Amino acid sequence: MASDARLIEQLDPASTVLLTVECQRGVVGVDSALPELAAVARKSGALTHIARLVVAAHEAGVQVLHAVAERRPDGRGANSNARLFKAARRLPVQQIVGSTAVRIADPIPVSEDDLVVRRLHGLSPLAGTDVDALLRNFGCRTLVVTGVSANVAIPNAVFDAVNLGYTAVVPSDAIAGVPADYTPAMIRNTLALVATVTTTDEVLTCWKRPRRAS
Repeated sequence: MASDARLIEQLDPASTVLLTVECQRGVVGVDSALPELAAVARKSGALTHIARLVVAAHEAGVQVLHAVAERRPDGRGANSNARLFKAARRLPVQQIVGSTAVRIADPIPVSEDDLVVRRLHGLSPLAGTDVDALLRNFGCRTLVVTGVSANVAIPNAVFDAVNLGYTAVVPSDAIAGVPADYTPAMIRNTLALVATVTTTDEVLTCWKRPRRAS
């Protein structure tokens, strides 16, 4: 865990963006294509913690980006070069552009100031999307990464953020993967090497602190 002073500096609302990854109905909602992942995300409290972080970000003036994975009905532009992509095409719920499956899942709120960035390909919410350009236009230095899954998209997002020069902050209770015990092991042995690992409560405390006038 980061020291209080270091975390406060990293999480300055003026230079921080909160990213939610694949927190969409077809992934973590009641009618998920991946019911095991959805169940873990809810039972672990990760979805509740993500919602708390989004609410606090709105109140603190922290920009929120929601990264959504979707596909065209005809599959054009989608990857087929890994088992994961081929398996996804056979799932009973498809993340089709414009469908309810790609809407942000409850209880996560979406404000009119939030941006939703959609991708048709790949494993990462940053690589090959508009996210990096948007972060730079927002003056972002720190990216808070939340969502699913700890197996694939979350580590991709963290590695890409670090490679692009951002400081990555990961609230450990606001991400989920399968099986449930995989997530803490992955955080401890992988993400902790490249990101600041913290908790939802610690992030909220930083964002609620009064800021000195510049």
